[in-house]
Amino acid sequence: MSTGRKALQSEATRGELLAVARRLFAERGFADVSTEELVRTAGVTRGALYHHFKDKRALFEAVFENVEASLMAKTGASMDRNADAWGMLLSACNSFLDACVEPDVAQIVLIDGPSVLGWDTWREIENRYALGHVVMLLQASMDAGFVAKQPPEPLAHLVLAAVNEAGLVIARADDVAATRIEVGGALDKLLAGLRVK
Repeated sequence: MSTGRKALQSEATRGELLAVARRLFAERGFADVSTEELVRTAGVTRGALYHHFKDKRALFEAVFENVEASLMAKTGASMDRNADAWGMLLSACNSFLDACVEPDVAQIVLIDGPSVLGWDTWREIENRYALGHVVMLLQASMDAGFVAKQPPEPLAHLVLAAVNEAGLVIARADDVAATRIEVGGALDKLLAGLRVK
């Protein structure tokens, strides 16, 4: 087998492991999915799993990053590009809350993420994907006069914490649809307190 073909096969195996793990972790959570089930469902050997990932936790971290990347892309794509800076900030926050009703975001990012990865790793990845985006949206809102001028990063940490907590409330709710509406309304009111005009 040629080197190029081996590389393609290796990448396909890795992709299959990620896809299967994402589905299973979203359905049942990290603790209730065994390594044996992962390799059996993906149709690969245990050796193939350990060739790509050090252990189940490393696979989870890769899945977590995959969900974060797709979540940020989806949030960005759903934003109304014709909205003003304030509208874009609200749109991004609400797009995230909408995603929290989806099992992969709820279970992998919000419920399992902090406990499986540990607080520091979870936060580092979360900040890498979301914090810069929130800083940019807040800076644009400040530049447009919607939010009082101030260092945007500390405020972004607080907004991101509120949005993540809102998402966790949705993720853990018995009725996610009703909770999404209630929590979204509360978050909108909280954010309205930042607005100066």
